[in-house]
Parts: sequence; C-alpha cells; structure tokens
Amino acid sequence: MARFAALLLLPVLIESVFSISFFLPVNSRKCLREEIHKDVLVTGEYDINDESNTKTNLKITDSSGHILYLKEDATKGKFAFTTEDYDMFEVCFESKSPMGTGRVPDQLVNLDMKHGVEAKNYEEIAKVEKLKPLEVELRRLEDLSESIVNDFAYMKRREEEMRDTNESTNTRVLYFSIFSMCCLIGLATWQVFYLRRFFKAKKLIE
Repeated sequence: MARFAALLLLPVLIESVFSISFFLPVNSRKCLREEIHKDVLVTGEYDINDESNTKTNLKITDSSGHILYLKEDATKGKFAFTTEDYDMFEVCFESKSPMGTGRVPDQLVNLDMKHGVEAKNYEEIAKVEKLKPLEVELRRLEDLSESIVNDFAYMKRREEEMRDTNESTNTRVLYFSIFSMCCLIGLATWQVFYLRRFFKAKKLIE
C-alpha cells in the first residue's frame, strides 16, 4: 500500500522540481517559462560559469512584467518568492560583454528550481517546532496531499470553465444559424414578390 502511494505521489514530486543546464552565448539572452499556482513557495539556486569581461544578469518576472528577483553580474546564489496568483513566470539570463561574439567562450548555467512541497525546508521547520522525524514526515505528507487536492481542484475548475465556454459557443452558433436562416428566408420571400411585381409590370403574367 505504501509503495502504491509512493508511485502516485512520484509524478507530483517530479513536477515540483526543475533542474536544467545550458550554455549561454556571449551578448545573448535565454529565458525559461513555467506556470505556477497561486500562493506557492518557489526557491531556486543558480551557478553561472565565470568568464572574464563578461557580466550575466538574472531577472525573474511574471506575465505582467513585475520583477520578483533581479541580480546583476550574477555568478552563484539563491532566490525565493511566493506567487500571488496563478501565472506564467519567466526566468531570464542575459550575458553582456564588450569583447563581442566569438571572442569569449559560452557560459555554463546551472539552474535548480523547486516549488510547493519540495521548496520547503522541513529540517528548519523541525528545528523551530521541535518535531520528531515521524512528525516531520507526516507534515510533509500532509502538505503534499494538500498540494494534490489543490491541483485536482484547479483542474476541475478549468474543466468547468472550458465546459461553460463550449456551451456558450454552441449557443452562439445556434442563434447565428437561426438568424442566418431567417435572413435567407426573408431574402427569398422578397425576391419572389419582387420578381412577381416585375413580371406583372412587363405583363408577362397576370
């Protein structure tokens, strides 16, 4: 039973941890985007290979352009913030150098991001609240269960919104079809009466 529960919780843990390494060319900009739910703790740690005559800036923003974290001439460090709303967040690395492209090696960037349950420091919580190892594990499972419930609630809410949108679209299509049909019937009736008057005027019919 415990093994089955662990298998169910594994995808959630994988989605809560984000780790990537890439090379950043000089005088270039690379951004990573991720959607995160409301009221979620996000932590991260970055390590940028230091190159002479090269400065790398790190900026984290939301979809509205609000700056959540900014570090100029970043080399190694950590960041943390709590989301205020469900949004798309962007992590951007920008390399600047007066030497020009091709004269400076690409920088190796390592980024580890965690959010939700994985971002919490349960060792620190255990020290502050004086919890036993079993109590810490129970707290962790409780937070993880709450995260799963919130994810399912969000999926259900999104499903309801999509269903309402589909029903609204179908209703609009139905009304438009009825309106188009009435217009066509009215146009056909007008054409019949117009041609009838025309033929009577030409004395082609009585």
